[in-house]
Amino acid sequence: MADAFGDDLFSVFEDDSAASGAKKGKAAAAEAASKAGKRSDGKSPAGSTNIPGKTKREAEVDSTDYAIFGKKSKMEDVSDDINLADLMPKVKVQAVETVEGCTHEVALPANEDFIALKPRTGKAAKEYPFILDAFQREAILCVDNNQSVLVSAHTSAGKTVCAEYAIALALREKQRVIFTSPIKALSNQKYREMYEEFQDVGLMTGDVTINPTASCLVMTTEILRSMLYRGSEVMREVAWVIFDEIHYMRDSERGVVWEETIILLPDNVHYVFLSATIPNARQFAEWICHLHKQPCHVIYTDYRPTPLQHYIFPAGGDGLHLVVDENGDFREDNFNTAMQVLRDAGDLAKGDQKGRKGGTKGPSNVFKIVKMIMERNFQPVIIFSFSKKDCEAYALQMTKLDFNTDEEKKMVEEVFNNAIDCLSDEDKKLPQVEHVLPLLKRGIGIHHGGLLPILKETIEILFSEGLIKALFATETFAMGINMPARTVLFTSARKFDGKDFRWISSGEYIQMSGRAGRRGMDDRGIVILMVDEKMSPTIGKQLLKGSADPLNSAFHLTYNMVLNLLRVEEINPEYMLEKSFYQFQHYRAIPGVVEKVNKLEEQYNKIEIPNEESVVIYYKIRQQLAKLGKEIEEYVHKPKYCLPFLQPGRLVKVKNEDDDFGWGVVVNFSKKSNVKPNSGELDPLYVVEVLLHCSKESLKNSATEAAKPAKPDEKGEMQVVPVLVHLLSAISSVRLYIPKDLRPIDNRQSVLKSIQEVQKRFPDGVPLLDPIDDMGIKDQGLKKVIQKIEAFEHRMYSHPLHNDSSLETVYKLCERKAQIAVDIRTAKRELKKARTVLQMDELKCRKRVLRRLGFATSSDVIEMKGRVACEISSADELLLTEMMFNGLFNDLSAEQATALLSCFVFQENSSEMPKLTEQLAGPLRQMQECAKRIAKVSAEAKLEIDEENYLNSFRPNLMDVVYTWANGATFAHICKMTDVFEGSIIRCMRRLEELLRQMCQAAKAIGNTELENKFAEGITKIKRDIVFAASLYL
Repeated sequence: MADAFGDDLFSVFEDDSAASGAKKGKAAAAEAASKAGKRSDGKSPAGSTNIPGKTKREAEVDSTDYAIFGKKSKMEDVSDDINLADLMPKVKVQAVETVEGCTHEVALPANEDFIALKPRTGKAAKEYPFILDAFQREAILCVDNNQSVLVSAHTSAGKTVCAEYAIALALREKQRVIFTSPIKALSNQKYREMYEEFQDVGLMTGDVTINPTASCLVMTTEILRSMLYRGSEVMREVAWVIFDEIHYMRDSERGVVWEETIILLPDNVHYVFLSATIPNARQFAEWICHLHKQPCHVIYTDYRPTPLQHYIFPAGGDGLHLVVDENGDFREDNFNTAMQVLRDAGDLAKGDQKGRKGGTKGPSNVFKIVKMIMERNFQPVIIFSFSKKDCEAYALQMTKLDFNTDEEKKMVEEVFNNAIDCLSDEDKKLPQVEHVLPLLKRGIGIHHGGLLPILKETIEILFSEGLIKALFATETFAMGINMPARTVLFTSARKFDGKDFRWISSGEYIQMSGRAGRRGMDDRGIVILMVDEKMSPTIGKQLLKGSADPLNSAFHLTYNMVLNLLRVEEINPEYMLEKSFYQFQHYRAIPGVVEKVNKLEEQYNKIEIPNEESVVIYYKIRQQLAKLGKEIEEYVHKPKYCLPFLQPGRLVKVKNEDDDFGWGVVVNFSKKSNVKPNSGELDPLYVVEVLLHCSKESLKNSATEAAKPAKPDEKGEMQVVPVLVHLLSAISSVRLYIPKDLRPIDNRQSVLKSIQEVQKRFPDGVPLLDPIDDMGIKDQGLKKVIQKIEAFEHRMYSHPLHNDSSLETVYKLCERKAQIAVDIRTAKRELKKARTVLQMDELKCRKRVLRRLGFATSSDVIEMKGRVACEISSADELLLTEMMFNGLFNDLSAEQATALLSCFVFQENSSEMPKLTEQLAGPLRQMQECAKRIAKVSAEAKLEIDEENYLNSFRPNLMDVVYTWANGATFAHICKMTDVFEGSIIRCMRRLEELLRQMCQAAKAIGNTELENKFAEGITKIKRDIVFAASLYL
């Protein structure tokens, strides 16, 4: 009888007629069991159900139901189940004809007809001295027609033109306009640009307020959000709101602020959204239309004024390899050549385990390329690294090079001295200030979050004036600041994202590489990616040619949001959830899922299995055997049991997720140390080198691709392949003699003949090691598994279908049907999820916490505590309010209170923990006790919270630094107390000042003047010298 599952399957059930001398029983059972459950496509089937020891043969089966593969579930017709009409956002999208080079669509409320945009009749609100691109003309046309627009284009394409036009129009019509940007530094720069253009401009960033009554206000999104919650008068006069860098909305922490703000804005305001290229721009416009009941246009262009060429520099190599040309074509041959160079350079280029480059190799590579860029006249260049330390290290390697003329050196010095003129003499002597000037004079700059803000701005100014030829920066430099270069160099294709090392995404690559190529100055931009480890062409293509990351909502609830919404009468938290982009994206997915379920149901009902009831019982037995076979494999794979048997010459079977290599021969095994990503503990990995029969084709590209097994009719080639222990699907009791030298191909091929001989000798299957008799595993659990296997085998063997000639056909049908049933159940779950308002359960839990802590009443009326918490938005409002009401701040001095508050705003990693004196350690302990209580209440309210993580989110690393600073120490003195970068200390102090201002407001809300004065005193104590030196842009 032919069988799709291999010959060995039935050897389990024959008597021990030792014809083969094979050990039957347990080991063979494991092998058979693992085969019994194999699907014909090599994947183990899903949908198996657990029926241990069930001897009852009957199953109530209705062939039109999914009950046969799990719990009996009531499956209604999907479309009846969900009233789609009620859920679907009522929006339609229409394409608008445009010239080549950009696409124009408009999202409209479903009941409105599209009225073509009217060309402008009078004078333009703003004239431009250059010819506008197609996308700019289209966007301006929308603004002239008083309609909202989303402009999605590459970094250097000139999106700001559209924003400036909206401002000019609003000012002409005597209306107010708000321009929001994601970061304060960017707001300062935009204020500078807008002020030079329009004069009637103000700035509000929390740190700084300039001319708040101006018609055009530049502000951070956080300020706009708090103005909306406060019901500010300004909002009544606003006609346009411009959101710059709207793709920032996907930021996991702060993205939610954009979403809240857009939901809270009134329907009569019009919008200009500026975004990097996003593939789902239309979806965003539909949401705006759905939310504010007004048309929203999408102008999308992929056009780059300066085309880019992408090169790869393989570590250890000498040259560049063009992998994507200026027409955007991926050159796979060049890519493979680059990978081959990398492989030949081999171990020299490998760094240590942490992803840092080893020895002198890393530096000399960067040095080599920068030198070559200068020789070929490809400067200015931005060199992106993914850590502040790398940035500085690479820049310091360049000290032998000099890119500036004497004239330029003089100018650098003049700009630098003017910039630091506002600092005190003492601050001018700070190591960072003194060390950076010699580099700047040579035309080398550094730009990362650890720099003093004043130096960062000086370097931006020098770079934009062409006085810095090589800028070593972290990726924050690619965020918004419009500073293009001719060339962009990536020192690595991997980054650490807080959890683990990963390849950078194509979206991150697009954002950073978009800095290459200056409009009107370069005929093309150059992007160079340094690669120091093998990358497959698929990953390479995905990275270099992938699409931008979609704009996905990062909406999540915060207490500040819930409390503010309870406080404001017109709107409630449920409304916010329903209207979020997060919810909209889920509603949008419904029709697709419904269609999927209908198709699956159709397929399911088409499959007819003769005598289905009996087949299903047989199917379940085999599923159980497969599962038990896996359990035996787990015992056998434990290093303590299997390693003693992996001697050279041992026959083993190798199978990974995709491929089955069949039998191979062990050559050697080794132990690798593997660091667990979360705990950092060492977890040894065992790698076995196995001589396997591989396809010649896959060995050709071994630099970039894994080996594949030879096809049945192919001659193939024996090759030594490293295999992880858990991929050994069987260990045989047979050992072969292997030649000492496996380099000559004939020696390797001779082993293949030996393996084939063994298989001929044992037609019923190669004998396996017995886990108990041979390997000596005495575990009771294993014995139980084997007993279960024997019982199931007996049932399988005695089942009438087992020797039936139609077994193979019906079994495959049954397997297919089971898989479809699983898919249907998954899709139904998706549907159920899409129908409910997401995060509603979490909202209930959060309200429960607020009630238990006394912030709100059971009828959702906000209490005094809640009103106080509404004042605090830049730190943990619950904990700070609790501390205030518990009188924790009452006995502290202003300096102690300020130091304690630093735990709430410091967010960076620092290796050293300060040894705190009792006057700081005491308050810290009280704060942690308070935090534990909140964590306990949260857990009781069924909120998912990890107490340890929650407590660790308050970082006392800078408490002593802040305390010393508040007591009047110099900046140089406090820098020596910690390993935290100077820029990070300043960022912490500035956030601290913002929090102190909020604490003043909170104390004022409860009428506690003493506390209000204490926090105000804290502000005066820290707000001095270089820490609060004004921005050069203001």
